[in-house]
Amino acid sequence: MIEPVSLRIGAKPVPQPVATPLVWATAFGGALALVALHNALIGPNNPGTALAALSLLAALLGVHARFTAAPGTAVLCWLILNGFAIPPAGTLTWTGHRDTFWLACLSLATLAGTILARLAHARAAYRRVTPGP
Repeated sequence: MIEPVSLRIGAKPVPQPVATPLVWATAFGGALALVALHNALIGPNNPGTALAALSLLAALLGVHARFTAAPGTAVLCWLILNGFAIPPAGTLTWTGHRDTFWLACLSLATLAGTILARLAHARAAYRRVTPGP
């Protein structure tokens, strides 16, 4: 026998992501703050920890962002990392393998955060729509 199940009217099964410009502004400000804190506590000669901190920031921003914001978020974090976390501060350089690796890490972190958030939201939406045991 089929039993009717009431669904709430007006419930949004999947939350809307944050606007891309707001994500990019947060990435810029957060990356500046993290690199400044890193340089004050650890020093500019250890960019690996700065990369780890910025990757974590990129993943957290990816949780609340659209997929289209991922490349810009990764590039903004890389610009701050490259410009201020390695000496000489304020000078952008391109070192082939290192910067490619850094961009790949930041891009993967942002995309991983976005994918995990979308999967969690889809699972929550599915649980809201299907009847319980």
